[in-house]
Amino acid sequence: MTDRPTATRRLPAVTTLTATAIVVADMIGVGVFTSLGFQARDVTSGFALVLLWVVGGGVALCGALCYAELATMFPRSGGEYNFLSHMYGPAVGFMAGWLSATVGFAAPVALAAMAFGRYAEAVLPGAPALPLGLVLIWIVTAIHMRGLRHSSVFQVAFTLLKLALIVVFIGVGFARGGGQPISFAPSAFDLTQIVSAGFAVSLVFVMYAYSGWNAATYIVGELRDPNRSLPRALLAGTGAVVVLYVALNAVFLYTTPLTELAGQVEVGLIAGRHVFGEAGGRLIGILICAGLIPTISAMMWIGPRVTVAMGEDVEPLQVFTRRSHTGVPTAAILLQCGVASLLLLTQSFEAVLEFVQFGLIACSFLTVLGLIKLRITRPDLPRPCRTWGYPFPPLVFLAVTLFMMVYLVAVRPFQSLAGLLLMLAGLVLYAVATVQRRHGA
Repeated sequence: MTDRPTATRRLPAVTTLTATAIVVADMIGVGVFTSLGFQARDVTSGFALVLLWVVGGGVALCGALCYAELATMFPRSGGEYNFLSHMYGPAVGFMAGWLSATVGFAAPVALAAMAFGRYAEAVLPGAPALPLGLVLIWIVTAIHMRGLRHSSVFQVAFTLLKLALIVVFIGVGFARGGGQPISFAPSAFDLTQIVSAGFAVSLVFVMYAYSGWNAATYIVGELRDPNRSLPRALLAGTGAVVVLYVALNAVFLYTTPLTELAGQVEVGLIAGRHVFGEAGGRLIGILICAGLIPTISAMMWIGPRVTVAMGEDVEPLQVFTRRSHTGVPTAAILLQCGVASLLLLTQSFEAVLEFVQFGLIACSFLTVLGLIKLRITRPDLPRPCRTWGYPFPPLVFLAVTLFMMVYLVAVRPFQSLAGLLLMLAGLVLYAVATVQRRHGA
């Protein structure tokens, strides 16, 4: 184990377009097609509901601005593992990497794969959800094992398909929908909605739907000209998703009675029937299934890069640094594929996600807090990309993230405690490895 992260050897370059596609694909999952139902139970104003997605998008952009500065300061793949190792020491970095490398990406992959199987039933009634999810994980894994060129083509093609389907749905929805008694113009009533507890809680669901805006930082070491590509990928990808999310939820509200959406999970299917008639459910099923393919691909791409970065620094994990002749980290990809498949088979991924959620949010909080720390303690460090509007973006992000952690502790105390224990387990493992290394020396 080394005290400082080592530089990643130069790999075939990933373009800005591919990095942007990874950000977009990682962000747009099933969350945007389900979250509105939970929000509509407590918030009934069209303006306030759309404002939720605008505010959530603003917070995501604040996070992207902060991460852009950090990733260009420390241009090494690994995301929070890399950042926190520089900010607080290798032990804290190992803790974040432990979360990501074990279940932080594998559990969302399993969840997306199961969602793919469930929505496939709307397209092909009677289709076996579990086998379909497993096959999808294995096919995506096989593509990523072939090399960066195949991964890039696959990622960009399916992300563009996802975007095209969503844009078509939005366009047809606005063209054929309407007639609902809801207004997107602000009114005096909206102020009470915006300052309500329901609005604050709904923002938590919105932020979950926006998660993934930091995806490109996990592969920054593979980017072509990271000082330019990374900020462009983060901001362009996140900005595009903000526009799509706001428009998509406006279409849901424009085409479907609010009473039908409130409390419902299958918001996309319900709105699809209002836009396309009885065939709407099948069309939305196709849209979501096609959209989940690049989502799984993005996570299968970036997750193993954390394991590789850890393997370069921690001797017992060096096996996961092995690459093929095309530069693919085969061992790390197979590890994540195996863990995701196991979670899918045991059907325990939702519980794992609940346990790990608090830890992942805490790592993002510590990362952005570290940006402020470095501005104060290390103003001399080169910063190829500085956070626009500093210090407001980090302060906004920290405030919302802190609220989310408090909310999780209040609503899910057992899961939050388990997530905290999982973080502590990472610190314990690092301490044990450090002791063994010293004894070996």
